[in-house]
Amino acid sequence: MRFAVPSVCTIAGTDPTGGAGIQADLKTFQEREAYGMSVVTSIVAQNTLGVQDIEHLPVDFIDAQLQSVFADITPDVVKTGMIAKGEMMELIGEHLKREQIPYVIDPVMIAKSGDALMDASSQDILRNELIPLATIVTPNIPEAEILLNTKIDTLDDMEYASKRIVTDLGAQAAIVKGGHSEEAPVDVLFDGKEIHYFDAKRIRTKHTHGTGCTFSACIAAELAKGENISAAVSIAKKYITSAIYYSLKIGRGNGPTNHWGMRLKEVPTKQASSCRK
Repeated sequence: MRFAVPSVCTIAGTDPTGGAGIQADLKTFQEREAYGMSVVTSIVAQNTLGVQDIEHLPVDFIDAQLQSVFADITPDVVKTGMIAKGEMMELIGEHLKREQIPYVIDPVMIAKSGDALMDASSQDILRNELIPLATIVTPNIPEAEILLNTKIDTLDDMEYASKRIVTDLGAQAAIVKGGHSEEAPVDVLFDGKEIHYFDAKRIRTKHTHGTGCTFSACIAAELAKGENISAAVSIAKKYITSAIYYSLKIGRGNGPTNHWGMRLKEVPTKQASSCRK
């Protein structure tokens, strides 16, 4: 049953220091006025310095969580983050096929610290089982390189990669984020018909822990509120830019972003949309 309040369920791992994972997603949903729910896949001992340990939950318990959510408050959008094992993905895919809910994938494969968060065998299942169900996929450049087994160096490479995630892997839309680029950090969205560009001035800071989680969570919240894909991405770009600009500067490593940063003076972002097909 759907309710009048827009709702999003995040399926992901935890971050006990609150900057990434389910904790970041729930903060973002709240800030964007969507009701947030969560299904935990892995309990992660991590902080701004890195990942210290991971405990993956049994698949049957993940199934029990999903059944609890869908039996009571069916979300308007589902978002996934860290899903470490193939059997978890297969289970989530079964639920998504049955429920037919818009779906945002943040293909979390590598932590900000460089720690691997997904084993190699799970990558094929992600490609084959989950990405074809996705409304939008939100990889950064290293993740897109893994998904497509290719090197991405230029803006043209990013455009080609975003199109391939749609045409070859089966997603409805894909945005390849340019924060890892040596050039200006442009994000490239292919919505299935057109290429759109979203850029902002690079902010020189190490406090970017959880940016991918937060960006994709904002997209999910905006989709739940009825925005189309390009509009949802545009809002999410402004949201994450403000969150980075007004970062909290806490933690001894790569600190978290500021999830209420957009309440402060808005940071100008230069955004453009093309009609290239």
